[in-house]
Amino acid sequence: MTSTSDAKNSTQTDNFFLPDFCNVRMVFAVVIIGELLAIVLTLSPLRSNGDRWNDLSIISLFVQWVALSSAGILCLARPRLARMKETHAAAISYLLLLLTTLVITEAAFIIGAYLQLENWSSNFWLLSHWQVDLLLRNLGISAIFSAIVLRFFYIQHQWEQNVRAEAQARLQALQSRIRPHFLFNSLNTIASLTQINADQAEAAVENLADLFRNNLADASLHISLEDELKLTRRYLEIEKLRLGERLQLCWNVDGLPGDASVPRLILQPLLENAIYHGIEPINHGGTISIDGRISKNTLHISISNPLSQQESVEQRQGNKIAQDNIRQRLAAIYGENGKLNVQESEKNYTITLILPYQQSKPAATRKEKVHT
Repeated sequence: MTSTSDAKNSTQTDNFFLPDFCNVRMVFAVVIIGELLAIVLTLSPLRSNGDRWNDLSIISLFVQWVALSSAGILCLARPRLARMKETHAAAISYLLLLLTTLVITEAAFIIGAYLQLENWSSNFWLLSHWQVDLLLRNLGISAIFSAIVLRFFYIQHQWEQNVRAEAQARLQALQSRIRPHFLFNSLNTIASLTQINADQAEAAVENLADLFRNNLADASLHISLEDELKLTRRYLEIEKLRLGERLQLCWNVDGLPGDASVPRLILQPLLENAIYHGIEPINHGGTISIDGRISKNTLHISISNPLSQQESVEQRQGNKIAQDNIRQRLAAIYGENGKLNVQESEKNYTITLILPYQQSKPAATRKEKVHT
């Protein structure tokens, strides 16, 4: 019950329009933005007392107090704000920023008055006028700047949501494709096995059903690398029944972590290309090598197949289309951290998947478990 509630709260927090101000990078961004604001406020007066650097130091100190205090307040309040409606959360966040400015202004006024004026009672009216002027000016600046910042965060969040939705739709479209020739070949193989070897035919049907079940699953859900490799082996078992000794496999994936989280069916389309463009055009077949390693929290998975000198231009173009689809998926999920590299020599064609090592969550792993 507790884990379900924590997962729900985590989802709400991730979908909240305010960024995580507890993050070190966000705190650094707040400091930079605050300093830029201080510079603008220092340069804005038309007349100068001749000591801009002194003004900048005082204004920077005050602005950083307000900025970092505001970041701390929003950091603490973010989990509660994330459970509210966006309009309510925005209004409360806005009030919190103004309240923080008010408190810091009062604190700065008291400290400044104490340092500059020894007799508070004899300068009461002067202090009161200075206090009101300082408070109204700072609250006005904070009201305008806070509104702009909150609006920026909201628009950025909506933009990210739209980009994520478009990327998800593209992933669904790319992942739902399955080549007709693979389905026809598999069905023909199964049909021929039913009269020769019923057990192999039954195993092939089960493998094909598992492949389709995972192919039709939600593209946003990842799968553990261990289960992805199991699905890949099932696909290759079907192709092995069809091609026989023409298809040889060389596995070298012991160095890969089985708990790594990877996109569904990220390997099977590449192996399908390796068979279709590398093994089938060669009369005597060949060997497909699957190698994997992890280096600096990055997974490297290579698939190498022999090249046929008789491969047509149309086949090569189809190979590039499939690779572009995989590249789009990796870019949509991992950004610049997901890559697909191609190396081609006279005899071999090698594709290498490069993606960050992200450990699968236990709950997600159970949900994604392949039926065996």
